[in-house]
Amino acid sequence: MTEPLLEVSDLAKHFPVERGVLFSRRLGSVRAVDGISFTLKRGETLALVGESGCGKSTTARLVLRLLPPSAGRIRFNGADITALAGEKLRRLRRRMQIVFQDPFASLDPRMTVAETLEEPLRVHGIGDRASRRARVNELLGMVGLASYHAGRYPHEFSGGQRQRIGIARALAPSPELIVCDEPVSALDVSIQAQVINLLADLRRGLNLSYLFIAHDLAVVKHVADRVAVMYLGRIVEIAPKDALFAEPRHPYTRTLMAAIPRPDPHHDPVPAVPGDMPSPLAPPPGCRFHTRCPFAIARCRTEDPALALVAPGHFAACHRTEELPAVDLAEQRAALAVNAERRLALYAARSRGS
Repeated sequence: MTEPLLEVSDLAKHFPVERGVLFSRRLGSVRAVDGISFTLKRGETLALVGESGCGKSTTARLVLRLLPPSAGRIRFNGADITALAGEKLRRLRRRMQIVFQDPFASLDPRMTVAETLEEPLRVHGIGDRASRRARVNELLGMVGLASYHAGRYPHEFSGGQRQRIGIARALAPSPELIVCDEPVSALDVSIQAQVINLLADLRRGLNLSYLFIAHDLAVVKHVADRVAVMYLGRIVEIAPKDALFAEPRHPYTRTLMAAIPRPDPHHDPVPAVPGDMPSPLAPPPGCRFHTRCPFAIARCRTEDPALALVAPGHFAACHRTEELPAVDLAEQRAALAVNAERRLALYAARSRGS
């Protein structure tokens, strides 16, 4: 068995909440991420899904060491990077990069594309001026742009082209891991298909590993090898993609699946999950989903379930996993398939120039 590229153990990030200016008083902590564990293999895509505010983006920034963790351990390529600082941390960043959600906000409007792509090379001391310029042209070709684009500024490009530039910037120092923080959610569907296929091609060609953050399950089904479902700072289910979509074993995952829009316009809409997500400042005791779960029992209100193996490679954190009633999600799976086919058709049409 090969060692995982990334190994996260009991990772937590609590943000203190204080009141007062001169004499501040601590009121508590926002538990954005509260004890999660997962691994990522070389060449694998692990998707993190869940509602807004569940801790997905905070997890990404912890993995990249853009935020210091409150607790837990992060191992990258076998080395503990949890407490790295200074020059060692700077060298690590060459091997771990990020593609942001908003391609316009993440690019400096005062820098040309060439300057944007050269910057990580200069920061990490890679090559001389001539080799860096050659690398810029190579990167533009890798993401489907022409060399003459190097002298232009971000405002001269479409949203999809800007995201390609963001991907090229992430590729510049030849990383092993790329965190994709909802990289297509700001793009229209036809452009999403192009960017998703580009990311898939780059992963295969460069043997990259992706930590892919998304809320669109159709995108996740298209790109991921495994899926981790987050709720209120915790991972409640993690499994291979096909197993998760075929038979979700946590009530919250079932809720996400049931909320997928279906192609039949005459079908009754799926009722929303009752209640709102509790505040991460004061999460409920026991299972954090019990306040909204239709299957909750007394034990769920007092005892926090741990991730347990329910099938080969499939883990769920639920006291009633084996007792949950069967549910027919055939329509939702069909909707996902239709959605994916439409994306591929749009991508093919745009590739033909129609």
